[in-house]
Amino acid sequence: MIPSVKMAHIGLCNPKNPENVGSVMRAAGCYGADEVRFTGRRYLLAAKHRKNGASNTDTKPHITSNIPLVQVENMLEKLSPDTKIICFELVVGAKPLPEFRHPDKALYIFGPEDGQIPQSIVDQAHHVLYVPTATCMNLAASVNVVLYDRLAKGFTAQKESLVDQNEWIRKTRDNNNRLRVKTKEELQQQKLQHQNNHTEPENSALNSEKKQRNH
Repeated sequence: MIPSVKMAHIGLCNPKNPENVGSVMRAAGCYGADEVRFTGRRYLLAAKHRKNGASNTDTKPHITSNIPLVQVENMLEKLSPDTKIICFELVVGAKPLPEFRHPDKALYIFGPEDGQIPQSIVDQAHHVLYVPTATCMNLAASVNVVLYDRLAKGFTAQKESLVDQNEWIRKTRDNNNRLRVKTKEELQQQKLQHQNNHTEPENSALNSEKKQRNH
C-alpha cells in the first residue's frame, strides 16, 4: 500500500483564494496529511462571499472530511517538540527540494499568493527549501509537489507486493475507470487473434473465388 504521510501538517500564511485552499485540502486528502492550518482572515472573508466556499474544488469530500482546516493566530502553536518546521520560498539561501530528506514529523509552511512567509517564521525554521522550476508555481501546485515528493521518497522504502499495489489502485481509482495494463503475453495473444480475424475473411474470399472459377 501507499505509505502514510502521518504527522505532515500544512501551514498557509494568510491565504486569500478559496479555490487554492480547496485544492490544498484535496492534496492533503490525497496524500494523507493530518491537518491544514492557516493564519489571517482573507480566506474566510473571501470564502464567505463564495457560494461553495473552499470545497468548490474538492470533488472528493469523503477524503478530506476528516482533515481539520484550522485558523490559528500563531502558525507554530501546538506543535509537538519533534516537529520540524520547513518553509518553502524561492529565496536566496534556500535548498532545493530534490536533495531534501523528509523528517517523520513536519510542518510545511507556504506563503500567500501575493506575498512571502513572514521573516519571523523563516528565522525559526529548521529548513528553508524551494522547488527548482522555471518560474514560481501557485500555492496549491506547490503543496501538491511537496506532498508528492514526501510520498515518493518514502515509497522507495516500502516493499509491498504487486498484489497489494493493485488492490490499493482498485480501492482509490474512479468507479468508471476499468483501464488496465496488459501483460506481454496478453498483448501477444491479442495480436495473434487480430491477425487470425483478418486472415479468415481473406481465406474465405479466396476459396469463394476459386469455386467460381471452377464452375
